[in-house]
Amino acid sequence: MPGIDHIGTVWGRAFNVMVDRGEGVYLIDTAGRRYLDFTCGIGVTSTGHAHPKVAHAIADQATQLIHGQANLVYHRPMMDLIDELSSIMAWPALSEYFFSNSGAEIVEAAVKLAKHATQRQNVIVFNGSFHGRTHLTMAMTTSKTIYKIGYQPLVAGIFVTPYPYAYQLKMTEAETTAYCLRELKRLLKSQTAPEETACIVVEPVLGEGGYVVPPVEFMRELRVLCDQSGVLLVADEVQSGVGRTGKWFASEHFDVEPDVLITAKGLASGMPLSALVTRQDLMLKWIAGSHGGTYGGNAVACAAAVATLRVIKEEYLLDNVNARSEQLLAGLRRLQQDFSVIGDVRGKGLMVATEFTRNGEPDTTTSKAVVKAAFDRGLMLLTCGTYDNVIRWIPPLVVNEQELDEALKIFAAALDAVAG
Repeated sequence: MPGIDHIGTVWGRAFNVMVDRGEGVYLIDTAGRRYLDFTCGIGVTSTGHAHPKVAHAIADQATQLIHGQANLVYHRPMMDLIDELSSIMAWPALSEYFFSNSGAEIVEAAVKLAKHATQRQNVIVFNGSFHGRTHLTMAMTTSKTIYKIGYQPLVAGIFVTPYPYAYQLKMTEAETTAYCLRELKRLLKSQTAPEETACIVVEPVLGEGGYVVPPVEFMRELRVLCDQSGVLLVADEVQSGVGRTGKWFASEHFDVEPDVLITAKGLASGMPLSALVTRQDLMLKWIAGSHGGTYGGNAVACAAAVATLRVIKEEYLLDNVNARSEQLLAGLRRLQQDFSVIGDVRGKGLMVATEFTRNGEPDTTTSKAVVKAAFDRGLMLLTCGTYDNVIRWIPPLVVNEQELDEALKIFAAALDAVAG
């Protein structure tokens, strides 16, 4: 197609495939070939491609109201979405909402809220984090240099502390927790004092940085430290939220209540929508008119999100995520026994990683070759991590036992072809 030659080359491309349509966990190209899509639009198509209830909600809403600007009017889809989100929120105090379009936008919103609410200016993030590609969120992103190459200097007042990545640090979970807390406390003594630090932004499961689950004790101690210092804890659940980890939000695994929770990707099954939820006392400190956006809380996107949340409830998809997680982790760990290049298998729910190493070092070559070999056999996977040596597993939440078994068989064949 002639248009291909005019697509901006700034977009990196994982696969050269022209998609015609999607059905559930499959993408179908224009030649009719079916691919198991375990990229999920990078964690977006939570209810699968073109789920009938989501598609109908989008179509029905489009015939009634496509856009009702949030500064000007209220509309029913946003009110329904607030009701649905409130019904799944584990912490009743998180009761006030703001909507935007993308993950990066909602991260920016969270930082701006934190600065107004605390009257402090600095932000702490973690090594390996990914928070977006805008000028502010680039400064907060530390997973790869490519995301900010050629753009620096960036926004000031961003400070970085180690993420509790036990496998990479070659420590036990207890050692990792102690080390990372010690370094965070050192940062608060040496680089940004608590009284000038607005918030700590943490991914409860590290996303693009390698799909790392932190120790429970670390997350709980992080909450304590924030309480003691008056620093707000922002949970970036752009990727880990909306059922991806087997609970509505990954923070629930640690029984840690954030001051601000943000989510996006899987919220509306592919429609652009992100959400921030916080306490009323914090929201009241956010000066009216100091933040906003033309399209945030779009009526069609909100209708899609309402349908998404209802599908997850009605089809018991959290139960499915947990069952499929056990199946996936068990299958990958069996393959790990046969292929020594798989150094680690980890994850929560359907946010699972296989990390490739050779002689104790990241093995980028093998991970990328396995992704290509899997694609050639009809399975779409993505790498992540600073060295791109982690293959991430993010199938739609609707994936069934047979589809997951098919994916594991293709992955085994790809491993055998590349590393056998």
